Amino acid sequence: MKYLFGPVNSRRLGISLGVDLVPYKTCSLNCVYCECGETDRLTAEIREYAPSSEVIDELGRYLSRKPVLDVITFAGSGEPTLHSGIGGILDFIKDNYPAYRVVVLTNGTLLYRDDVRKSLLRADTIIPSLDAAGDAAFTAINRPAPGITAQRLIDGLVRLREEFGGEILLEIFIVPGINDTPDELQRIKNACERILPNRIQLNTLDRPGTEARIKPATPNRMKEIGEFFSTFPVDVVGAPRRHNEPAVAADAMNLQRIIIETLERRPSTLDDLRDSLGVGENDLRAVIDALVSENLVEVKSLERGDFYTIKK
Repeated sequence: MKYLFGPVNSRRLGISLGVDLVPYKTCSLNCVYCECGETDRLTAEIREYAPSSEVIDELGRYLSRKPVLDVITFAGSGEPTLHSGIGGILDFIKDNYPAYRVVVLTNGTLLYRDDVRKSLLRADTIIPSLDAAGDAAFTAINRPAPGITAQRLIDGLVRLREEFGGEILLEIFIVPGINDTPDELQRIKNACERILPNRIQLNTLDRPGTEARIKPATPNRMKEIGEFFSTFPVDVVGAPRRHNEPAVAADAMNLQRIIIETLERRPSTLDDLRDSLGVGENDLRAVIDALVSENLVEVKSLERGDFYTIKK
């Protein structure tokens, strides 16, 4: 698969088939915590980065097998709303495979544009980000492309709420020492009172991020911040859910290829890969050990365990 990846075991969404519309690593932000690594193409230019017809063809071939999925998620190597054809691709899924829930993970920076908001209106859930409402914190965490500001992002989210009838789950990624100060948290809360998300999802570092200096907030601190936002429904993002039913048959595709495709976009533990790919641990470990020995994959240890990631 060239444009699809996974399914992966998402902490928030369950078994998720990813749709990746932009080349690695094309984004309007260069977030210090991003699990995909440094943005080497920082841009706010909207265009057809991947041929829409090829993405649709790949989706049709995969979904015709009626895989067991919780969601189809627009996400991956960069910002999906940079792709000018995202609306048509989303329409293809909803017109031909309406049983599947469609989620768009977006940094929200392009939602100030009428055409971008219109392209997403048939999604079931949109999960935008708002890591900071003040310019200093926004620049320090998100390091935006020229023309992207915290206020423009917030204004776009307010307009999205006015037009979108689906679910908006607003992600706030906590970076200790930058956006967890009383003043910055109050600014974010004030913005949330304008945006009116269905839920707030508080997140912090779980996988290796772009900058080694960035550390996760402690569970106690996350609990405190959750209480601060308690005028809204709040989720503190936790560990992945366990699934007994395999997401994809191991013999249906080349196991090494799908592991590489997954790790290129999402550092994962052995348990993450086992749960999302439905593969026996012995077979999985044999492939992972081979990839490590071939110097294609490296291991990074975090609190949740050893994460495997493609060696850049």
